[in-house]
Amino acid sequence: MTHPLLAQAAADVSYWPLGILAISVAFIFVSIIKLKLHPFLALIFAAILTGLLTGDLPGMSTENVGLFKSRVALNDTPADTGNDMLLAVNWSLLAFGNTAAGIGFVVALAAIIGVCMLGSGAADRVVRWLLSVFGEKQAGLVLLSSGFLLSIPVFFDTVFFLLIPLARALSLRTGKSYTLFVMAMAGAGAITHSMVPPTPGPLMIAEGLKLDLGIAMMAGLAASVLPAWLVLFLAKRFDRKFNFPMRDVPGASTSELKTIVDKKDSELPNLFLSALPIALPVILISLVSILNLVAKDSVSGAAWFRYLEFFGSPNIAMLLAALVAIYTLAAQTIREKRPMEGGLMSTLSKALEDPLQTAGVIILITGAGGAFGGMIRLAGVGETIEAVATSYNISLILLAWGATAVVRIAQGSATVAMITGVGLMSAVIGDGSSLPYHPLYIFLAIGFGSITLSWMNDSGFWVVQRLSGFTEKEMLKTWTVMLTAISVAGLLQVLVMAEVLPMKPVPVQKTSQVSSVPALGSAALDGLRLHRRK
Repeated sequence: MTHPLLAQAAADVSYWPLGILAISVAFIFVSIIKLKLHPFLALIFAAILTGLLTGDLPGMSTENVGLFKSRVALNDTPADTGNDMLLAVNWSLLAFGNTAAGIGFVVALAAIIGVCMLGSGAADRVVRWLLSVFGEKQAGLVLLSSGFLLSIPVFFDTVFFLLIPLARALSLRTGKSYTLFVMAMAGAGAITHSMVPPTPGPLMIAEGLKLDLGIAMMAGLAASVLPAWLVLFLAKRFDRKFNFPMRDVPGASTSELKTIVDKKDSELPNLFLSALPIALPVILISLVSILNLVAKDSVSGAAWFRYLEFFGSPNIAMLLAALVAIYTLAAQTIREKRPMEGGLMSTLSKALEDPLQTAGVIILITGAGGAFGGMIRLAGVGETIEAVATSYNISLILLAWGATAVVRIAQGSATVAMITGVGLMSAVIGDGSSLPYHPLYIFLAIGFGSITLSWMNDSGFWVVQRLSGFTEKEMLKTWTVMLTAISVAGLLQVLVMAEVLPMKPVPVQKTSQVSSVPALGSAALDGLRLHRRK
């Protein structure tokens, strides 16, 4: 049923916000693809451009700044400076700071966990344990499981760098199945990279849609299972149909591969410590979310639950995992008597420099994406799209997937696609109270949309191609087809589940004077108010 105020907005609201969206997205495409501008600069400039095109921005009063991330109407306070151009910059920077503050610490910790697991051999230990459980006959499943699990706390590129020597070594030992091994581990890694926090992209989606992180993690994992089996099916089919040979690639000589095969388990960290950085944040964060969901009234007053809430908060859980990973790396460094310039602490600090630099770039990009999303909201884009979608009965799940997929295909980066998608959809759905299903389905649709059609403008395409030794044509026949199949299958899965199991959350009664404004109606009025000059 259409909300009365939204129906009125559909008839009266200006369509100029859609023009602003088209111009700003085109600006991002041209800046990244043609001008080769860094995504951070492209997104932050797009945010400012959106503000300049919007004009008539609300003043940055204390109340407006506090309400910036919500769907309640902003006060029509006169601008403090009377200068819309300056407000476009100031609002963009405010949204940048809000987003970076929300995800920055977790992203930095994820980078630390990744490099420490790689340097200590912990990740290798987890893979070897899976091999011992399933056996080499199930090596395809083992590499798929390894890519699936390791890409939750570790960046996709790092996981592929870690696992490709193992895939080559296993193929060298068995004399077959190289295509299966490469596609299985890479495809599974691509899924959790886009679907399961605390990887930066899905973390940004959860933050932008104001979802409980534990619930988002569980939903992302659950929704990734069927696509992972699809990856294994397609990988086996590609192996039978194409059976590409294992070619020499830089940095992976036969002698190095033999070293990996012959390395003893006793030379690696123990399994418990190795797996703990992966399992700890997932268990703690998810446990708090589950208890809040099924037994909140009985546990909320308990003293033990206060401590669990503290250690199960995303920042603390990831910090604990990072400390375990650092300890494991330190212990392994001492055990192997590795050279240490300036002592152990100095060696560890140097080991963490590169991942923290990488994390810093990702934080800048996601913060700029948050600025772009915030300015889309202030431009009234969300209200206009929601009114149009309601009038023409367009599925918001399909809209979320399609908008993200278009950005992904056009500019290549899954993370930038997710940032753009969540910026648009957070403006459209607000707190999700107007949806006939849980906002988690929008989260999943954006994630699957970002996997679509990896091709030559995607850095991940080239990482897989160069390290595997496949040709560009072979990559298009396998990798590109596989990721597109995952994306479409994921979309169908989300559409079906939203219909069969909507899980619409119970609305929370709001008591404050400001938040008592009906979210849907005030948002529609806010969109009209912002564009009264258009």
